[in-house]
Amino acid sequence: MKKTSWIVLICILALSAALAGCGKAKESSTSSGDSKATGGTLIYGRGADSTALDPAITTEGESFIVTEQIFETLVNYKKDNTEIEAGLADTWDVSEDGLTYTFHLREGIKFHDDTDFNAEAVVKNFQRWAQSKNEAKFAYYASMFGGFEGDEGHVIKEVKAQDEHTVVFTLNRPQAPFLKNLAMSMFAIASPTALEKSGDAFTKHPVGTGPFVFKSWKPGDMIEVVKNENYWQDGLPKLDGVKFKVIKDNSARLNSLIKGEIDLMDGLNPSDLGQVEGDSKLQVFERPSMNVGYLGFNTEKAPFDKKEVRQAISHLINKEELIKSFYEGTAEPAKNPMPPSISGYNDDIVDYDFNVDKAKELLKAAGLENGFEMDLWAMPVARPYMPEGQKVAVAIQAALKEVNITANIVTFDWGTYIEKVQAGEAPVYMLGWTGDNGDADNFIYTLLDKDNIGSNNYSRYSNDELHDILIQAQSNPNEAERIDLYKRAQEIIHEEAPWVPIAHSKPLLAGIKEIKEFTPHPTGTQSFIDVTVGE
Repeated sequence: MKKTSWIVLICILALSAALAGCGKAKESSTSSGDSKATGGTLIYGRGADSTALDPAITTEGESFIVTEQIFETLVNYKKDNTEIEAGLADTWDVSEDGLTYTFHLREGIKFHDDTDFNAEAVVKNFQRWAQSKNEAKFAYYASMFGGFEGDEGHVIKEVKAQDEHTVVFTLNRPQAPFLKNLAMSMFAIASPTALEKSGDAFTKHPVGTGPFVFKSWKPGDMIEVVKNENYWQDGLPKLDGVKFKVIKDNSARLNSLIKGEIDLMDGLNPSDLGQVEGDSKLQVFERPSMNVGYLGFNTEKAPFDKKEVRQAISHLINKEELIKSFYEGTAEPAKNPMPPSISGYNDDIVDYDFNVDKAKELLKAAGLENGFEMDLWAMPVARPYMPEGQKVAVAIQAALKEVNITANIVTFDWGTYIEKVQAGEAPVYMLGWTGDNGDADNFIYTLLDKDNIGSNNYSRYSNDELHDILIQAQSNPNEAERIDLYKRAQEIIHEEAPWVPIAHSKPLLAGIKEIKEFTPHPTGTQSFIDVTVGE
């Protein structure tokens, strides 16, 4: 063979090798690559599947962690806090009376189905929610905006497209956290074309403007999203995709991380923290605490319609022991329905002490000195605010026996559990809440106001005095006055005891060392838009 032929052959072989290397996408962070490499598919391990991929119709974090990749909101939270910055709206103006918000939208953005993002798309999304009159389906809209169109307490009077890239919100009354509410995951803007085309099936075929495009969903196993090649922010996202893998048990999830089967996991058992810290291939992430785990009473069901019974059980929950046994020191006892990190927290409230004798006195006052039998609903999955829910339920069951209360532990799959608790079927239940926007309104009004019975007020608690206070606080732009109102609200809630607040946790996550630019957000969800996986 001639020398020139050898040269040609060598060049062809070199080119083929280069092309082969370029054509193979890195599947996980354990593959080799440049320290500044982007791309790859992040595999995220979690304890439960999503219940829906239409963010407007769900209330739980396992759904939002996925929808945050697919959809976007008019305004965003900053990367590590709940301060507001631009999103799909580049700028906005607020009238002096706080009743008119004018949003100037970014131009040239398209939904994943090639529909134009514009003011009319925003209007159609808000009309879909506001005109539905369905608080079970659109629970968050009702909770955050005082009901629906035509309701007495509805905050939003009108949403109107002023021109193609300007949308104007007119309010019936001022709402201090209005911008923070708009940044919440469930108020992301969906493609109106896809909503019309898919109808109720939209939740399985989500279409937004976000950095990732929905690819597939194998229920109970895996959801996959892939890079939006036409994303409006240059150079983003950096990953080729994200796979959300369900591994129900926390310890099994950690084993998968250690074996290299996943790259990042939530729900790290506090007891496993030392193991991760001692592994040079892994790193620990701590999500800022903005949550509460609690035991809730259905105040419409006997005997929990009696304040004395709720107070009695409040005296039987040894929070310090629960935290010592099941949180390994990664939590603090809760005495209010919102964490100390939220403005307006009332630290002057004295918690119910662990006191069996006092519990017996209160039960006697309620005519139940001989005890009673009840169902205790326990979460089937680990959650950031309660990583060992089933074990906590067993501990509470044992504590109730001290006063002859027999608690039968009941549970369901995660989606069914949430649905049934929302419908008021549970007499006593365990749940929690991670704040959506960093405002006290998102805890107290959303979770315990009478407006939200049937949506997020699972205890179905109603108090007129509390309602008046919360509406005043919501409508008042003066932060100092709002703080005073929320402190009074917590005094009422403490006395009425619709919940036993148990703990404010510091949720732990673990991942491989190669993960960069991942910052756990206090709301519990964040986009993986600028995360990289590379050595």
